[in-house]
Amino acid sequence: MKSSIRIRRSRRAAVAVALGSVLALTATACGDDGSGSAGDKGNEGSGKGTITFWDNNGGVRTDVWKQIIADFEKQNPDIKVDYVGVPAASVQSKYDTSIQGGGLPDVGGVGTAMLAEVAAQGALEPLDSRLAKSSLNGKLNEKFLESVKAAGGDGKTYSVPTSANNGTLWYRTDLFGAAKLDPPTTWTKFFAAADRLTDEGNNKFGYTIRGGEGSIAQALDAMYGQSGITSFWNGDKTTVNDPKNIAALEKYVGLYKKDTPSADVNNDFTKMVAQWDSGTIGMLSHNLGSYADHEKALSGRFKGIPNPTLDDGTRVQVSNPVDGLGLFKSSKNKAAAWKFIEFAASHEANSEWNESAGQVPANTEAAQDAWVRASEPTKLAAEALNGASTKIVQLPYYLPDWNTVSKADNEPNFQKVLLGKLTAKEFLDTLADQLDKAQADWKKNH
Repeated sequence: MKSSIRIRRSRRAAVAVALGSVLALTATACGDDGSGSAGDKGNEGSGKGTITFWDNNGGVRTDVWKQIIADFEKQNPDIKVDYVGVPAASVQSKYDTSIQGGGLPDVGGVGTAMLAEVAAQGALEPLDSRLAKSSLNGKLNEKFLESVKAAGGDGKTYSVPTSANNGTLWYRTDLFGAAKLDPPTTWTKFFAAADRLTDEGNNKFGYTIRGGEGSIAQALDAMYGQSGITSFWNGDKTTVNDPKNIAALEKYVGLYKKDTPSADVNNDFTKMVAQWDSGTIGMLSHNLGSYADHEKALSGRFKGIPNPTLDDGTRVQVSNPVDGLGLFKSSKNKAAAWKFIEFAASHEANSEWNESAGQVPANTEAAQDAWVRASEPTKLAAEALNGASTKIVQLPYYLPDWNTVSKADNEPNFQKVLLGKLTAKEFLDTLADQLDKAQADWKKNH
């Protein structure tokens, strides 16, 4: 553990040194080709010419972005957008490298999971004043905006939200129908269905649990969803190891091997989805992104609903990363870059992008479009995210250590909980200690 802490501190120190070096540089002249670095403050430019856009999920969404760019260029013939598709797995490192060495784009996709680190290095333009004067003002989902502001670390809007995913409980309608079970809309119904649908002797299970990569966020969702706790912090101390959350995690991990396959201990999302699509497992927790896989494999024999509610109908869920578009300070043509962001987040373009991705539009007009109403999982997710009875626990994406703590440090520990080598309390106490220290460190430096 000490070595991992040293690694994280060294990484923070390296970022700080790099940022100091960048800020000390004399601003270099560069055109509208996105060749700036974090220390280059850029300028508004003419509102014409060429801007560079980095897609933070290149390949997966390239076609829809190219269509949106073509529509934008048709409407704005004096602006050309150079598209660069960056694979999601490498976009964070590409931003970090360019912040230090130059070559940043004018506009880039920046989700909340990486927003804090990019913003902390001085690379992004705060967008609050631009939004206030924009046609987008009042037309973006308020909860998405709250997530962006929370992730930035200082309450400013460093990214215009474009979409959000949402935790989804997929369930087999054919299996539920045969067992005469109600849809698993509450946690009580969820646990009852997991038991009822399990017949281990015939290799039938009620649920498949995520034990491998990506397990922590899913476990947190199940914990807070059951406990009803609505804040990640109580003062400067995290609530992850609150007794109610400990009890909720104990109940959740109690499903393992009782109502789930034993192989689930190694499940990442790919294995989990493939197992559910090809087997006789009743329920799967994932997100909207796996809809196409389920439709191909199960052809209508399933439904997707938001994660269960408490018995009184209250829904508590942890925040999902909100994707968005950031305007880089180093841009020499911020006026043109902002026009592109406004266009991409407008009703028609935002609707087009999210229909392709199967996600929830950030533009509230786009969220009312026919395709959203026709896609039941997306419609229900949008209603859940906007619902008055939905309480969203904002995860601390702003912490530099968040990704390390929630992945490398604790995914192996969660597997130990499933295997009975670590109690839920021991696991959550360890997680809480790391988070409290990370929060104290962050506050000291802010």
